[in-house]
Amino acid sequence: MAKPLLRLDDVKATLQLRRSRQTLLNGVSFEIGEGEALGLVGESGSGKSLTTRAVTRMLDPAFRVSGTIEFDGTSVLDMSSAALRRYRQTDVGMIFQDPRAHVNPVHTVGDFLTEALVRDRGVDRKDAERRAVVLLDEVGVRNAEARLRQYPHELSGGLLQRVMIASVLLAEPRLILADEPTTALDVTAQSDVMAILEEQRKARGLALLFITHDLELAAACCDRLAVMYAGEIVEQGPDVYDHPQHPYTIELLGARPSIEERVDRLPVLAYNREIHEQLKAHA
Repeated sequence: MAKPLLRLDDVKATLQLRRSRQTLLNGVSFEIGEGEALGLVGESGSGKSLTTRAVTRMLDPAFRVSGTIEFDGTSVLDMSSAALRRYRQTDVGMIFQDPRAHVNPVHTVGDFLTEALVRDRGVDRKDAERRAVVLLDEVGVRNAEARLRQYPHELSGGLLQRVMIASVLLAEPRLILADEPTTALDVTAQSDVMAILEEQRKARGLALLFITHDLELAAACCDRLAVMYAGEIVEQGPDVYDHPQHPYTIELLGARPSIEERVDRLPVLAYNREIHEQLKAHA
């Protein structure tokens, strides 16, 4: 791989408690190249979201972060306030798990999409709205002009997540951090959102750090996988899904449900059916 766009080397995040310290990230190391997608996979509490917050320096001040975090050769941990603000606004885009938790409910969709362009880049409001309409159309939002006048509560979860993707793309970042962007959506919406994100990422040559607990989903849309357990990367590479080596990865793969595997009916279901028949007989 050429010079990495994002590089983490031996990153540790230690939380200073009143009488003790707890290390929640312990020696995390990985790289992401330009236009590459890396899937960071693991169970809840493994440290995936903490890693993204370390990458953007958004951890609570109680955390002490050490090691190396570089974006395009520049140390993120050593950035000044002004440089860090530019980094967050233009270089890195964040897509969160629950879009409703990250939009202002009293502002319209149009205000949400155009605010950063108008305020931070001096783009004319009309021009910003035109850009927003084009991007909403590209991510599959119909009647884009009318959507600009709506409020977040008027949109479904899947539709609002598409708006979030459009807001990130409007900033023209080089790296997208997607923290379980489909968890709060139904299965159909999940598929649509991931297809849109993957299409737009490839069309623009963007790098992606995709955070998920779903190893199969990550394997389908990422070039490489990194498996995380208890704050550490236990295994990574392009063949993790097909040829897992670490016991945790093997167990993680074994835990996923399969529509091909036949299982005995659960006793509780048979019992409920018996009760149902008894109730009908006495009705």
